[in-house]
Formats: sequence, structure tokens, C-alpha cells
Amino acid sequence: MTILRLPERARAKSVKVKGRLVSTSRVMVTSWFAEGGHGILCVNLDCCSKLCHGDVGEQDLSTALATVGGGCFWCLEAVFERLRGVSAVTSGYAGGEDPKPTYEKVCGGRTGHAEVIQIEFDPEVVSFVTLLEVFFMSHDPTTLNRQGADVGTQYRSVVFWHDAAQELATRSVIEALNATRKMPSPVVTQVAPLVRFFPAEDYHQDYFRANPYQPYCQVVVAPKVAKLLRHHPELADASG
Repeated sequence: MTILRLPERARAKSVKVKGRLVSTSRVMVTSWFAEGGHGILCVNLDCCSKLCHGDVGEQDLSTALATVGGGCFWCLEAVFERLRGVSAVTSGYAGGEDPKPTYEKVCGGRTGHAEVIQIEFDPEVVSFVTLLEVFFMSHDPTTLNRQGADVGTQYRSVVFWHDAAQELATRSVIEALNATRKMPSPVVTQVAPLVRFFPAEDYHQDYFRANPYQPYCQVVVAPKVAKLLRHHPELADASG
């Protein structure tokens, strides 16, 4: 991924992205799509250090957390655990009201929870913005409460932010995706604060690694992993 920085004099209320003006009055990050490439265009130098490189002052940034959902958690887990800078990926549930969610209850649509993954990553190696890029590439964020044959609010596209910087980055990237019309329809990804994350049952963890020949893994999960390796081999951990 390419990160471009605008000089001080280039800061403005809007920026032209492929012929379309994108507001920057409340947006510090916008996607930039070049012919033959995809990157992130930062329109504010302060945001570059905070969002693209994780510099938030005195905080310890050796590890950070990101929580996202986009269909079955087996799929996203398999993709994100192959990224450089990602030290752990845990499948689980978030966003609902049931204090004791189980796979059976969540799949039944009775809890309000979404199937999600929580990613532990090193911002010095992989930025949150890069994680967002992989996230939006790895599922369809334009279908409401659905990913392929998986239907229900538990399969909704969602980013549960951990701090204000993550919220800003997520909303900004979504605005840019919609402005550039890189998706066939508007992005419907939910953006909400993380209240509580519930790890899923043990047998869901590292599911694709443990069950690579299971039919769902072969038909649905494997192509998503292959897409990452095909489009972004530079992001993949060689030990993957």
C-alpha cells in the first residue's frame, strides 16, 4: 500500500479524487486509487502520524487491537492471521445484548451479536488503515446483513472501533470508497464503539488451519485467502 502525504499548503476543505471532490473538513484520510494501484491519500499531516503510523503520543503502541466483522468469522480469521504484524486473531462475538452468547444463539439471530474477529497487531509493522484495506477487500461491505449464503444480522459488515482515531479512519475510508465508486453499491458497514468482545468457543479458533479440507473452507474461505496472497503478497507473513 502506498501512503501519500500532502504538503502543508495543500491542506484544504476538499480534495479531488478521480475527478470527484471529497470533503476534508471532518475527514483526515481518504482513499486514493491510482491506475493499476490502490493506496491511502492522507490530506492532513497530523493524521498521517496518528492513523497511518500509530503515533499517539505517550501511549505504548507495541500492540493494538482492532475488531471487525464481515460474515462468517472463519473467513476473516484465515485472512488476517496471515498478515505481517498481526500476532493474534481471535474469533468471537460483539455488538449484541446477550451477556453470555454462544455460537448456537448467535447463529439463531437471537442475541444481536455479530460474528467478529479481534486482531492484535503491531502498528509499527501494519497500520490500522492497512487492516481496513484488507477488511474491505475480504468481504462485500455493500450487502446489508448478508455475505453470500450467510444471511442475518450476525453476518453484518461492521467495524467496532477502540478509540476515536479508529472511528475517524473507518468513517473516512468508507466516505472515500463511496466517493470513488470502487464498490458496486454504497458501503453499508456499521461503525460502532466496541462495548465488549466475547471470544468464541475453542473449536472456532484457527478453524481454517485445523480444517482446510472442510467443504465450507474449500469453497468459501480458501478463495479469500488466495485473494489476499494474489493482490497483496507484500502484506503476507512469509511464515503464514
